[in-house]
Amino acid sequence: MQTNDAVNYVKGNANANPKDKDTDEHTRFLYIAVLGGLCIFLSAIEFVLPRPIPFFRYGLANIPILVALKHFRFLQVFYLVLIKVLGLAILNGTLVSYVFLFSLAGSLCSFLSMYGCIRVCASRISCIGLSVVGAFVSNGVQVLLAVYIIFGTKAIIILPLLIGMGMVSGLVVGICAEYYEKKSRFVDYYLRDYSAIEEAPLTKGKT
Repeated sequence: MQTNDAVNYVKGNANANPKDKDTDEHTRFLYIAVLGGLCIFLSAIEFVLPRPIPFFRYGLANIPILVALKHFRFLQVFYLVLIKVLGLAILNGTLVSYVFLFSLAGSLCSFLSMYGCIRVCASRISCIGLSVVGAFVSNGVQVLLAVYIIFGTKAIIILPLLIGMGMVSGLVVGICAEYYEKKSRFVDYYLRDYSAIEEAPLTKGKT
């Protein structure tokens, strides 16, 4: 099913009876599937880009996650993070290596930190702020794992450079996510139809 067809199908389901739990859950999983596919697509683009230093990622696949954080509940975004991590590992061929462990740990800690910011700051924080926080935490966690599991204290040498580049990439990814949230037809349909199912948490008052 193509993205536009999926969006239209979701839109039709969202107009169903809000009390229909089966329709509600099916619609939510369809949203996750669409965003998960976008994560994998962006992971494929990121895969072909050169990496200036080890463990560094541009974070393009985090754009759908940043948008989802402002409109989905905890468990739904958690599923989306797992889709992104698994998709990236399959594309890279690192599913059974320490790289997957690093990616999983960094992504989960990043997700928890961004979700915490959303819970505390609510509408006062943008996708840009979330992205910078997530990039800082993800890179920091991966360097700590590198120090204690693989490379020892020598890995600390790349910490300042990795954190600095991560903050820059996080800023750029956050700007892209902010633009995507405002301009995407999918997000527009989601925001308009979601209230027909259930008011989106932490975005009250947004039309």
